[in-house]
Amino acid sequence: MMKMFITLFFLCHAASAVKHSLKWITTGISGKTNLPEFVVTASMDNVDLWHCDSTKRELEPKQEWTRKLFKFRPELLQFHLQRCLFNQQFFKAHMDVFKQRLNQTEGSHILQRIGGCEWDDESDEVKGFEQYGYDGEDFISLDLKTGTWVAPKTQAAVIKHSWDADKERIKYIQQIFMSWFPKFLKDYMPYRRSFLQRTERPSVSFLQKTPSSPVCCHATGFYPDRADLFWRKDGEEIHEGVEKGQILPNHDGTFQMSSELNVSLIKHEDWRRYDCVFQLSGLTEDIVSMLDKTQIQTNWDGLEKEESSSGGSRASQEEFSLAENS
Repeated sequence: MMKMFITLFFLCHAASAVKHSLKWITTGISGKTNLPEFVVTASMDNVDLWHCDSTKRELEPKQEWTRKLFKFRPELLQFHLQRCLFNQQFFKAHMDVFKQRLNQTEGSHILQRIGGCEWDDESDEVKGFEQYGYDGEDFISLDLKTGTWVAPKTQAAVIKHSWDADKERIKYIQQIFMSWFPKFLKDYMPYRRSFLQRTERPSVSFLQKTPSSPVCCHATGFYPDRADLFWRKDGEEIHEGVEKGQILPNHDGTFQMSSELNVSLIKHEDWRRYDCVFQLSGLTEDIVSMLDKTQIQTNWDGLEKEESSSGGSRASQEEFSLAENS
């Protein structure tokens, strides 16, 4: 029994460790193209943090928490922007070297670099990496432990020998990905954690395409994505005539979801017996919206008025027919 307990303890202990990553993905394009010649995207745990390219020449945050971070610490914004602009010229020189070594004088070519680190928040172990790809294939990478370049392709052998001889550059790369990047990663964690632990209430509204369409209860702008949206009648959840949609992401990092109710057989006087309920992890109270025709947003009001002025509204006739048959 004790042996089983110890085994389970270590399994749980090991499972609690989390590895985090910080990457810079750099892309350079030569030749005639409508795309930016140089692009850098930074990501943390595979989520984009910011973007920089040779066309805009500015740093564009991709997450709300990175916008707040750069506002609170503008020196970080300037540091990463300067690094981006510096790397543009540096990368162009690399592209020229690759093309020269491969005897390529014409055509469009793509050079990519992925550099960064992975950090274990329990053991504090750091692993750095620096890899180059050329025209969609792995080309050369740096072994940060041995300080030597590894060339899986024979075409990269000449570049490998040249880069191996540049010891100062290798030390600089080791410093970036084994010292600077882990520090950035650890500095970012509190900002990201507070952002991920936030709770944002949604706006809830009723939508309807046509008078005979289902009524859609739509909740948007909520966070986190641990939420539920359902219909009730007389305080009891219902499933008949209900079609629930999936939780979808918004561009700002929040989420949205919807649930439709078939109202075609509901008598007008019974509408107030129905309500839409939104529940969100972190909120103690549900957001309850009573079904009310006056609160429904439609896109057919103008059409209805236009048709009624020319001899009657087809939508009104449909409503009358439904009410008559109910």
